[in-house]
Amino acid sequence: MGVTICIGDIHGYIHKLERVWMNLEHELRESFDDSTVIFLGDYCDRGPDTAKVIDFLVSLPERYPSQKHVFLCGNHDFAFAAFLRLLPPPPDGFSLFDTWKEYQKNEEREGWWSGEGYEEMHIQGRRWAGNIRDRYNVKKGIDFKGSIYDAAPTFESYGVPHGDGGLMKAVPEKHRKFLQDLVWVHEEEEVDTGDPEMSRTKLIAVHAGLEITKSVEEQLKVLYERDVTFPRVEALSGRKNVWEIPIESCCACPFCATAASCHTGVTREENNTC
Repeated sequence: MGVTICIGDIHGYIHKLERVWMNLEHELRESFDDSTVIFLGDYCDRGPDTAKVIDFLVSLPERYPSQKHVFLCGNHDFAFAAFLRLLPPPPDGFSLFDTWKEYQKNEEREGWWSGEGYEEMHIQGRRWAGNIRDRYNVKKGIDFKGSIYDAAPTFESYGVPHGDGGLMKAVPEKHRKFLQDLVWVHEEEEVDTGDPEMSRTKLIAVHAGLEITKSVEEQLKVLYERDVTFPRVEALSGRKNVWEIPIESCCACPFCATAASCHTGVTREENNTC
């Protein structure tokens, strides 16, 4: 059984990603070559090198052909893809305009994007490319970078100013395909934990987590279908509501279940036993 590695929240920092990769290669040595590497999402925004980060990621299957690579979607990647019109199509009869309704009171404050074609854009795409009115981020004690998503550095990494619709042409096809193909959840049926008390586990990898108040089956269905009718996908965007793994997530297997996620400030692995 090979090593399973989870890497989360790169956020446009290519040098940090390269350093993590180099350290893993050094520490794991031979076992690194045939490992399973699960990236937990949020490849863009905040840092200056989103384009270089995605270049690095799309190069991995060719550079490390014996590895298994899984690329999960984070809330920032969802919003980036929404702006580029790369989300899965909504079901017949549903307009992405409908995703605005619950949060439309925030449109002016968050400065939602209203360029050409905005009428059929998911709310998160509009928020991502918008210009937030109050620049100071009270929670973090720093200024927002363009939008509430700190998306300005992503625009700039592709050579266009923040909020410029020209980004849609500036993003190369291989990057568009990468964003379009991101999965929302990944399961590994049996992972070696290295812990003698829990030698193997089922792994459920998702960017933020699963809600304890909803059935796992219902949540996984939404994630596997990549259902874009929700204005906010909690498994990608949630905070305190996804901190604890639902107990039922492990009840179908004869061993423990582990949920791997990031998004909330630390990469988390939470275990439940049957």
